[in-house]
Amino acid sequence: MNTMLVTGGCGFIGANFIRFLLDQNEFDGRIVNVDNLTYAGNRDNLADLEKTRADRYEFVQADICDKKAMAKLFESHKLNTICHFAAESHVDRSIVAPDAFIQTNIVGTFTLLELARSHEIDLFHHISTDEVFGSLGADGFFTETTPYDPSSPYSASKAASDHLVRAYHRTYGLPVTITNCSNNYGPYQFPEKLLPLMILNGLNDKPLPVYGDGLNVRDWLYVKDHCRAIWSVMQQGIKGETYNIGGKGELANIDVVHNICDLLDEMTPPPAGGSRRELIAFVKDRPGHDRRYAIDYTKLKDELGWQPQESFETGLRKTIRWYLDNPDWVKRVQTGTYREWIEQQYE
Repeated sequence: MNTMLVTGGCGFIGANFIRFLLDQNEFDGRIVNVDNLTYAGNRDNLADLEKTRADRYEFVQADICDKKAMAKLFESHKLNTICHFAAESHVDRSIVAPDAFIQTNIVGTFTLLELARSHEIDLFHHISTDEVFGSLGADGFFTETTPYDPSSPYSASKAASDHLVRAYHRTYGLPVTITNCSNNYGPYQFPEKLLPLMILNGLNDKPLPVYGDGLNVRDWLYVKDHCRAIWSVMQQGIKGETYNIGGKGELANIDVVHNICDLLDEMTPPPAGGSRRELIAFVKDRPGHDRRYAIDYTKLKDELGWQPQESFETGLRKTIRWYLDNPDWVKRVQTGTYREWIEQQYE
């Protein structure tokens, strides 16, 4: 793997993966990070690498849907591996404005697949989500053979991109691997997502909006554990195979919020006393809100020896500490169009 293209590397998971990869002894190549720097892409996430790791890291601003720009990138760099994170990923946004999700998640993936095929890429690794499987009942887990049943424009667009990747493997023999992960959390996560939104609202004595009755269940995966799993699949995974990645951290949303409140109270007590649980405000449920997700990662564990190292408690404490220690980053991302949008959603 001499030169890896990472798409969406200025986003939450992509930025964590690039940092993780450059610290691995098993990877001694270069990374080209292509990101269009839409609202959730933040070049600051990796700004230090442009100076300290310039020999092994390069940033290129481009839209993966722009075939000419991407073809130029493929031609100017001797790419042999692609790790494809770039996606519109927020369910709420997909409900009110699905257009960008169709373009980026489906057309963008198609554009990359075509270029990967024509340039005979050694590996195309595609990052996907457990949301493509739809909603679980009270029991059971998603496996790699669970039928797709997406509920939102976001999950439908990711399901379509998964099918495209598999089709390019079966039709053209393109070497691919796919991972479907559960809900990620950790450093650099954009504050429209549940955990950073609750952490930052709690720190600023703002309401903590919880959809519906708060009993929707998600499996929480610490982002560095996710990065380790991706790298394991890219190194050892069987071409054409899919691997589920879970965090063994299944919790109802209201329990997640309670944990955040209690840790915030411990780590930075409210000036006026009391508990941040008092800030919780139940709001109208989101359309098509899946009730429960839970991942069975037995295949990944048995075949590649991976399992999460962080419990939800240890990962959450690390996450809150990161946000407390990085107020300048928080301030920069909570400005402009994002701030206007989030205030409209939760006013």
